[in-house]
Amino acid sequence: MFEDINNSGDGGIHGQVLKNNGFQGTNPGLTAYAAIGNVNISQDTSNPLSTAITSSLKVSVTSGTTGYVGFANTGYNGVPVLETTYANYFWIKGTYSGTITLQLVGSESGIVYASHNITVDSDPTTFTYYETSFRSTESPDGNNEWQLLFDATEVAGSSLNFGLVQLFPPTYHNRYNGLRDDVASFLAEIEPSFLRFPGGNNLEGASPGDRWKWNETIGPVVDRPGREGDWTYPNTDALGLDEYLYWCEDMGMTPILAVWSGLTLGGGIISGSALGPYVDDILNELEYLLGNTSTTYGALRAKNGRVNPWPVSHIEVGNEDNISGGCGTYASRFTQIYEAIHDQYPDITVIASTTSSSCLPATLPSGVWTDIHHYESPNTFVSLFNEWDNWSRDHPIFVGEYASTTGNDGSTTYWSNMQGSCGEAVYMIGLERNSDIVKMASFAPLLEHFDLAEWSPDLFGLDSSPDSITGSTSYYVQKLFSTNRGSTVLPVTSDSAFGPVYWVASVDKSTYYVKLANYGSSEELVTIEIEGTTAGTVQLLSGEELDSNYPHNVTITPQRSDVSGSGSFNVTLPAWAVAVLAVS
Repeated sequence: MFEDINNSGDGGIHGQVLKNNGFQGTNPGLTAYAAIGNVNISQDTSNPLSTAITSSLKVSVTSGTTGYVGFANTGYNGVPVLETTYANYFWIKGTYSGTITLQLVGSESGIVYASHNITVDSDPTTFTYYETSFRSTESPDGNNEWQLLFDATEVAGSSLNFGLVQLFPPTYHNRYNGLRDDVASFLAEIEPSFLRFPGGNNLEGASPGDRWKWNETIGPVVDRPGREGDWTYPNTDALGLDEYLYWCEDMGMTPILAVWSGLTLGGGIISGSALGPYVDDILNELEYLLGNTSTTYGALRAKNGRVNPWPVSHIEVGNEDNISGGCGTYASRFTQIYEAIHDQYPDITVIASTTSSSCLPATLPSGVWTDIHHYESPNTFVSLFNEWDNWSRDHPIFVGEYASTTGNDGSTTYWSNMQGSCGEAVYMIGLERNSDIVKMASFAPLLEHFDLAEWSPDLFGLDSSPDSITGSTSYYVQKLFSTNRGSTVLPVTSDSAFGPVYWVASVDKSTYYVKLANYGSSEELVTIEIEGTTAGTVQLLSGEELDSNYPHNVTITPQRSDVSGSGSFNVTLPAWAVAVLAVS
């Protein structure tokens, strides 16, 4: 599940690493910018780059200044400087014919890791676009900045304007305006099967006008106005609708698209006839995604570079409409949106944003799924192990968000720890045992930029220094479960009841999987008998009860060992452990 929270999109998985590059949001100011040399810098609304990017950076050079001057951008708590090739884009307006130097420099050390010259010939009446690339050596930390310098002699007593500066390290699958390759590759190791986007709360907005608007996140980035996001900072929307779908395509994931249902975080709700134009907007979005190129919005999709329709088959109506005052009107709002979607796209699976019967229509249409979210203590997750054992099989379940967010004493959990991750694993075993009805489940939130986070714990995190990507203990639980999937859940006979050890068994072709969690403080020995099997592996994740992985200090990862036997295997589970036996 993804939404731009904790600078997980801008400053996180999206590849562009310069901050405030389009002066978006309600009051961006000169955040992340600094003058270099005898110049003054300012946000200039009188020189908009486009109708969407409504200002630019004005660099005024004092008369008599010589040498190279310009400005720096310090990124998201620094610019990641890696040993790699960077793509660099910018717009310039003003009278200047000559060299521009682009650099990656240590903000305190002054060490130059990359320096690249480009010749420009800019126009005083219109912005001119330039793109280039250069190699960099790696910095030891994230305290770095990107610099743009020009010859002050040519501009002294005048000014230049710069718009939408962009800097990309390599992107995942080499996509233009794509995801950061190192971040996306780390996520891909989990082998995820779906992506729910764009939220979460970041879908809803503080008012209808502040909601996530699909049509303002498509096309050239220069035409995307961005918005003040719902998590205290602006969203550039450079990670937009098409980028989400390329993300899904490149990782082999099913897109789960959330659409706005009339509920805002500011307490306002639009329903009844007033919701009609927003329902039409949903249908326009679906035409953009699914329509052929003879349709208005299908043609727009093709113009934006995607001729073939997107394989969108699941739509979630809203987000957490059981809270924020949304419950009383959700049944009617859901029905209105469902009927509009189902009438034109009967094969789309529609998901309600809550399982609460008091918020849903008295009779849900056939084929509708419902969504439930759990942010709980470890003990509560263990108590929910059998949540779905006796649930009606009439409507499938989507566990759209879950994570252990507090200790059993009620204390806030910032870093996922082994006790919490074991509690999640027990719950996940319960989900897998009920996978006839529980169709999808996603930990949330996905990602944080360390020191720029509004919500923790998160599945993994990073900062601007090299090798900073850090998987939480929960990340490795997710990886164990996702990369060891059977296709059929199997019955298990046991001489022990569940607790402190929990298990589920499955098979896929000739491989049998047994997932185990020891939610207890003592070592447990488990003997597993599977007739006809001879050899395989055990992957084991364990640690002390409150042990965590920290930035630049990952100590808890799965350990793999080979096992052999004539259909019988002994697995030793240390206290607070999660394991997967895979045998053939």
